[in-house]
Amino acid sequence: MAISIKSPREIELMRISNHMLCDMHRELEKIIRPGLPTIELDKLAESYLKEHGVVSNFYNYEGFPAQICVSVNDEVVHGIPSKEKVLHEGDIVSIDAGLIYKGYHSDAARTYGVGTISKEKQQLIDETRNSFFEGIKMARAGNRLFDISNAIDAYISKFGYGIVRDLVGHGVGTELHEEPQIPNYKQERRGPKLQAGMTLAIEPMINLGRGDVVWEEDEWTVVSEDGSPSAHYENTILITDGDPEILSLY
Repeated sequence: MAISIKSPREIELMRISNHMLCDMHRELEKIIRPGLPTIELDKLAESYLKEHGVVSNFYNYEGFPAQICVSVNDEVVHGIPSKEKVLHEGDIVSIDAGLIYKGYHSDAARTYGVGTISKEKQQLIDETRNSFFEGIKMARAGNRLFDISNAIDAYISKFGYGIVRDLVGHGVGTELHEEPQIPNYKQERRGPKLQAGMTLAIEPMINLGRGDVVWEEDEWTVVSEDGSPSAHYENTILITDGDPEILSLY
């Protein structure tokens, strides 16, 4: 397993890419409301990307037809925005997005409530986010990769939620998906040693019910098998000699 170590110049380019993505997520969050067709989120993302002279790393990736992924309620990831898919009061919506700046990729996801949502859904969103931060406590040079996986599992399992196993985090850099794969569930092995300069996309995907998922007929949209709501939280992080730097959150 060859995990790339980024140079100071590469890290700076990734930092710029991810800061731009963070800004785009903030703009997208502002327009989320009941009655909004999800295609409007995609249009805003496209406008932002053009304005800043960058491109989506999701668009046309293995044929994906949109700038960003917009997944609603039981859609775990890779939801395709459309004018027919409209947000309603009480929904939860996950936005997964990334862009390429001077050849370097960023990747981050957030889950939001639409209007007033149930306490149950809000807790799912909050604890999914919290599990990310529990995981990256272990993301330090000298620790092992799967220490991150084990920390996410240990935190989230106490709530009785289902951890999605069919989809995992990954390395990121000059490619959207690089080595290594990073599961969000407990591993028997510890994995490779973490080194300063590694850039990783850590992304817990957590279901209110079981963790099992299925792919819909569009061959992109992944939904929870039992129809339960799902939350997704992701950031691109940099391994350092101390605490990790969250590149896509500042």
